[in-house]
Amino acid sequence: MSTPIRLRAEDEDDLRVVSACLQDAIVPIGEMCYVPDDKRFVLVVNRFKWETADGRRTDDGPTAEDDDLFPYERTHCGVRFDGVERVRIRGIDLRDRRQILELLGLDVDGEDVLLHFAGGGCIRLEGRAWCCRVEDLGEPWPTASRPSHPDGD
Repeated sequence: MSTPIRLRAEDEDDLRVVSACLQDAIVPIGEMCYVPDDKRFVLVVNRFKWETADGRRTDDGPTAEDDDLFPYERTHCGVRFDGVERVRIRGIDLRDRRQILELLGLDVDGEDVLLHFAGGGCIRLEGRAWCCRVEDLGEPWPTASRPSHPDGD
């Protein structure tokens, strides 16, 4: 079994690493929350484990034969941004609490952090002194699907 990730990002270079780890994470709208009094934005994502995508699983769970059917892994992952003074949302209907988003990546724009989603949705986290913490939660599970992107995306 691979080691769970536990990362901290405080600048653009750090955030590139976090973005690579979270690329193609599945994010239910109901698993995101902004707590203005704490200046905190949190989300729990279903993260594709890119770091194990090219290797065979070595856990005690499914057998090696099952790797042919379910060669990849996903895991729940907690993501927390501290120092967030304001959240702006574009292209996402927050009223549809059953909506599932696909996180394409994270980016820095000036002092803000942008969360980019498939379909053009974006969440802007405004704050001058933000800090991001990412930590895998629980055990990973096997999946047959590896995310893919059409050329040019």
